[in-house]
Amino acid sequence: MPENNNHTSTPENRELEIEIDGSVAVAAPAAAPARRRPRGLRIARTPRLIVAVVLLAFFALMAIFGPLLAPYDPSSTSLDFSQGPSAAHWLGTTQSGQDILSQLLVGAQLSMLVAVVAGAIAVTISIIVGVTAGYLGGWWGEILGFVTNVFIVIPAFPLMILAASVLRGVGWLGTVLVIGLTGWAFGARLLRAQTLSLRNRDFVRAAVARGESTFRIIFCEIVPNLGAILLTVSLFLVLFGLLAAAGLDFLGIGDPNSWSWGKILYWAQSASAFATGAWWWYVPPGLCLALLGMCFALINLSLDEAINPRLRSTRRRKHREAATIAPAPAALHADEGDDALLKIRNLTVTYGEGESAHDAVKHVDLTLHRGEILGLVGESGSGKSTLSHAVTRLLRPPGRVTTGSVVYKSSRSDAAVDILTLDIESLRALRWSEISIVFQSSMNAMNPVVTIESQLTDVLETHRPEMTAAQRHQRAIELLELVRIPTDRLSSYQHELSGGMRQRVMLAMALALEPQIVILDEPTTALDVVVQREVLDEVLRLRTELGFAVIFVTHDLALVLEISDTVAVMKSGDIVEIATAEQIHREPKQEYTRRLLTAFPTLHSEARGAGITDDADFSKAEVSR
Repeated sequence: MPENNNHTSTPENRELEIEIDGSVAVAAPAAAPARRRPRGLRIARTPRLIVAVVLLAFFALMAIFGPLLAPYDPSSTSLDFSQGPSAAHWLGTTQSGQDILSQLLVGAQLSMLVAVVAGAIAVTISIIVGVTAGYLGGWWGEILGFVTNVFIVIPAFPLMILAASVLRGVGWLGTVLVIGLTGWAFGARLLRAQTLSLRNRDFVRAAVARGESTFRIIFCEIVPNLGAILLTVSLFLVLFGLLAAAGLDFLGIGDPNSWSWGKILYWAQSASAFATGAWWWYVPPGLCLALLGMCFALINLSLDEAINPRLRSTRRRKHREAATIAPAPAALHADEGDDALLKIRNLTVTYGEGESAHDAVKHVDLTLHRGEILGLVGESGSGKSTLSHAVTRLLRPPGRVTTGSVVYKSSRSDAAVDILTLDIESLRALRWSEISIVFQSSMNAMNPVVTIESQLTDVLETHRPEMTAAQRHQRAIELLELVRIPTDRLSSYQHELSGGMRQRVMLAMALALEPQIVILDEPTTALDVVVQREVLDEVLRLRTELGFAVIFVTHDLALVLEISDTVAVMKSGDIVEIATAEQIHREPKQEYTRRLLTAFPTLHSEARGAGITDDADFSKAEVSR
């Protein structure tokens, strides 16, 4: 069957397709990729962003046209002293008969102007100091980091009061400079931390190798990759500028010859409006400050959700999920024998929503029997890890299960449960006691600041609260002995262990509660072949001793064939072939599987390619080398 080229291709699977150039077979044709809707249109549908944009547009129009729309001169007095809202004065008057609505409209311009300009100054300084300190490091980084920490430690508001008092005669520009020059430290520290994580990336090293200048690397390579954090910092600093300017004006330190919302509050406080109950004097400017601050907060949250899919609201997705998860056909749930431990039926996992949705796993059917090792193999991006995470309900947004069931029947109970329909408490009880998982990177999966014993006993404390501290300690010793690690390593930290020992500790942690199923998500990645053999030998030995079943997820077909009872080959979200390891090795049915088998030449075939015809000649050739 010809290969279906409609699936979304990643760099990894494109590389593999080049190596195995030719047509491959798939179980079902992949759906054509949906046309991606422009991100801006998706963001516009966020209710909180719509509210924020409407409010922000209202305040922007007020700042631009407010002085023109003001019915009175905000400084002119009248005989309407301390009057409440009326037809002549919609928001009432001050103690001197000044119109509060006019003051509010005129004050909007200066309040927002100071916030934006001061925020821009603070953001610029944050970028220059934070990114430069993070990229350069060394003495320059230490000096700039020290200056940043000094500004963070010194209370900002007292410093602003002192500086504003000195520059009081400069007007609103003095307020802007004071806020901008004292409010940058938070953003600089945040950007420095992000830059430290970027400066060793390959694209930065490539720019250095190309001989690009430091200025260009910082502002053309690093700063564009800080887009998300820059948005957050910018919005925060503009909000900081707004509130800081209002605070200075409220204390009477700002420009006495101009009107702002903070200045209105200052005059209200001076006239004891709070004590006399003249709410129309202080509520409108206070409400404007609160609403504008809410605008910036809502925009920040909305942009975070747009940039980071994990932060997107899950409410609509949960409702859709409940409506779209279809039960597997009854025929698929027919009894397959008493040893069927896990039945995956018609499972589909989708990333994204609407027209941008993409099925990463497509209508998968798998059965795991008791004590069986099921190898799940495929190229990078084929959906292996997504499938294993869906089984344990560890999928992160925007991934979701749209159809299917995952039925688990424990040997400890005759009842079968669909994992996808369990409530949170039942799911928490099932995980680790019945189904556990060993993640791909042991270095990242283990806490670097907690001892091995603490991490082992945490599992016991969570799921076996009836155990005493002494019993948990004894169980931790047993677990290390189980995976053949010296028990004196209980007090060690993860960086004190080798890669193989860390992976065996993760295996011990997965077996702490004697689960029925252990999912190994590429457990030998980044390990050398000798350590890989040690880890796999431990898995086979423990499977024989304890009798648990294994789902072994990897991209290494040769490895899967060596240790698995059954092998499922996955491509672009489809299971293209499933058979015993012997059948896959001897008589693969699909062309894609055959090409995977030939993707890694054997040592013997390489020798023949060099003109050596038998093992004896190969040995001689090795000796001569």
